[in-house]
Amino acid sequence: MTVRTGADRRPPRPRTGRAVESLAERRARARRVARALADAYPDAWCALRHENAWQLLVATILSAQCTDERVNMVTPALFARYPTPAAMAAAPAAELESMIRSTGFFRQKTKALKSVAAAIAAQGGEVPRDMDALVALGGVGRKTANVVLGTAYGVPSIMVDTHVRRLASRLGFTREDDPVKIEMDLRALLPPAEWTHFSHRLIHHGRRICTARAPRCPECPLLRRCPQIGVPARFTTAARRPS
Repeated sequence: MTVRTGADRRPPRPRTGRAVESLAERRARARRVARALADAYPDAWCALRHENAWQLLVATILSAQCTDERVNMVTPALFARYPTPAAMAAAPAAELESMIRSTGFFRQKTKALKSVAAAIAAQGGEVPRDMDALVALGGVGRKTANVVLGTAYGVPSIMVDTHVRRLASRLGFTREDDPVKIEMDLRALLPPAEWTHFSHRLIHHGRRICTARAPRCPECPLLRRCPQIGVPARFTTAARRPS
């Protein structure tokens, strides 16, 4: 799929008094941000517990509108009961619904899981290793596919969840709202070898420091490199106060 990206078309909206960045300058800043995140969160990785690509795919589907902590409470019994795609495809819907009920939207998730499981079982039981094949399963979106590809298979990937979307905007790395376009903008800023770790570290940072409602800007290791686009003034002012 060809996606037009804003990375080389238009720079991020500057704060008052800031010059507009060139693409080269934005790439250089992105590299500095990536290094700062690596220093702050050297071990940050996927919080969903899994032992293989199939388990990660299931856990990622369950994580929609649900915390990773809750998913991790549900999946051990789920994987013990249905260890393979074939086993889950054959599971009674009511039984599967009962096991995943606490993750929310359990009926929709049950349909998605059974559909994906049946498709994978029909193809020999192995989770596909490329984007097109994953999204063709039905019930698997691009973000979920990127999680599996990058985390389970080591394919350079940028997964755009709510945290990555928010931070990419605040950092001035994109002006887009569409997750696919955000992904393409971020891809344009860093070498592929850094994409997956960068994504996981952004998610980690978004959960701990750069939260949606009350970002802790004074504590942020990225503060010197962040234009704080869209951050409420009370937080940017607090960050600029002398300590």
